[in-house]
Amino acid sequence: MTSSTDAGSTEQAGAQRPTAKRPVRPTGDAPVAPRARTGKPVRRRSEGQWALGYREPLNPNEQSKKDDNPLNVRARIENIYAKGGFDSIDKADLRGRFRWWGLYTQREEGYDGTYTDDDNIDLLEAKYFMMRVRCDAGALSAAQLRTIGAISTEFGRDTADLSDRENVQYHWIEVENVPEIWRRLESVGLHTTEACGDCPRVVLGSPLAGESLDEIIDPTWAIDEIVKRYIGKKEYSNLPRKFKTAISGQQDVVHEINDIAFVGVNHPEHGPGLDLWVGGGLSTNPMLAQRVGAFVPLDEVPDVWEAVVSLYRDYGYRRLRTKARLKFLIKDWGIEKFRQVLEDEYLKRKLIDGPAPEQPAKPIDHVGVQKLRNGLNSVGFSPIAGRVSGTILSKVADAAEKYGSDRIRFTPYQKLIILDIADDQVDALIDELEPLGLQARPSIWRRNLLACSGIEFCKLSFVETRKRSQVLAPELEQRLADINAELDVPITININGCPNSCGRSQIADIGFKGQLVDDGTGTQVEGFQVHLGGSLGLDSAFGRKLRQHKVTSVELGDYIERVVRNFVKNRESGERFAVWAVRADEADLR
Repeated sequence: MTSSTDAGSTEQAGAQRPTAKRPVRPTGDAPVAPRARTGKPVRRRSEGQWALGYREPLNPNEQSKKDDNPLNVRARIENIYAKGGFDSIDKADLRGRFRWWGLYTQREEGYDGTYTDDDNIDLLEAKYFMMRVRCDAGALSAAQLRTIGAISTEFGRDTADLSDRENVQYHWIEVENVPEIWRRLESVGLHTTEACGDCPRVVLGSPLAGESLDEIIDPTWAIDEIVKRYIGKKEYSNLPRKFKTAISGQQDVVHEINDIAFVGVNHPEHGPGLDLWVGGGLSTNPMLAQRVGAFVPLDEVPDVWEAVVSLYRDYGYRRLRTKARLKFLIKDWGIEKFRQVLEDEYLKRKLIDGPAPEQPAKPIDHVGVQKLRNGLNSVGFSPIAGRVSGTILSKVADAAEKYGSDRIRFTPYQKLIILDIADDQVDALIDELEPLGLQARPSIWRRNLLACSGIEFCKLSFVETRKRSQVLAPELEQRLADINAELDVPITININGCPNSCGRSQIADIGFKGQLVDDGTGTQVEGFQVHLGGSLGLDSAFGRKLRQHKVTSVELGDYIERVVRNFVKNRESGERFAVWAVRADEADLR
């Protein structure tokens, strides 16, 4: 796609075109050669970029945001909808602006994947909400976690899932209870502001920021400043699409798949700082973020973040939502032009050139016991695919306090970390939480399984995911018991319910993208397209897809077992799954 910024002319709709001059007929009897035929001039469509003067909305979503800033819907929720109930909600608010306050309607029960379609929205839309609690950098106190747990048990049927964005997600929330939930969250410093919507969403941060022995710099100050200065501000609340941020002193925040990321790096002249990346994202057109080549000192991170967001707001594509993420603008512009516009029009200064950070050999999930800078320990626990509950989270808060901690963290891998545990308390804490399904010494399958919400709650999903994961992980432990000890490298399994990639299917060793498949008899059943050998960090790449290769949901365990056994049999010494999958015979991957 070519943007209007690259088309040379930026002709506005309605502007007069210059009139072509007629050729002058020469005098005398000499014949006149016929004029060469030319095609009609191509008039490029506007991409709706504000910076080029295109302010008229080009799709219903843009019209809705122009009609009323989505942040304004909070007052209507509190003063009208919470009193009038679900049926009083205006559809433009319900299906659009509610997202800016962390609210999506959840899927109505009883409708399988054959109903997943925009035409069936009235059937699929239940009178209950998913609510996303924004947890920037995944950082919580015991009091905050206890509040999250209590809200779940009282208002959300005890549902609470840890997302891969370091958030907590409730289900079964009724609009009548939303104002009280907000009151309780805000009383302990939490909120749902811009947890969803076309705006800057939660900022991913390292769960061990400030305490990790491996981090280059602690960027917590910058994350706090970004949230304080910019989140909930109307100047940044109307972006072309969602905007995802990751900031860490080490590579534990999946920075390659965020719209903007700052990654710890040592500059030979300026010392510790952060390396700037832009334009990552998955979904149906996955792209890995690109390095801008700029070194950003810690105290400049909020200003650079604001400049990138402002550039995206002004130059981002607003015509088609499928092409509206920042990655498409960068694809068309190139990273050099992006940096030039960022410096010249927004920062009004040059950025410092900087080195690239060293790539890690494997994902850094912080599961298990790690020594901290303060001499204490962090203990990382692995629920299966982030599935917990309000009751469990309340008990985690109690256990953290019991063993001397007031710092709990969520991770981008759906894990939970408790910091500041003394050496002589580690084993007791692990033993106390294990009966809750929280394991600090999990099997390879519990540790490396990630899933989205799936058809249990999501209107976009075709298949069951997170619920299925609760059965799949222990099943794989049993199926592969004889070779688990031979697996000296992680094998990640990501399960996604639809093409939108909330479950990151393209960057897993074994990734599954949910869809309806033919079971061989002409019947459409739940199944998956398979992606093999995706990875971030060392050798970052998207997974390999085999032609016409699908598996049904009931075949999932059989398929994983078959591929893993082929890997163990045919791998070279120390070889990672992603490397093997690239070179493996196709028969070994089917």
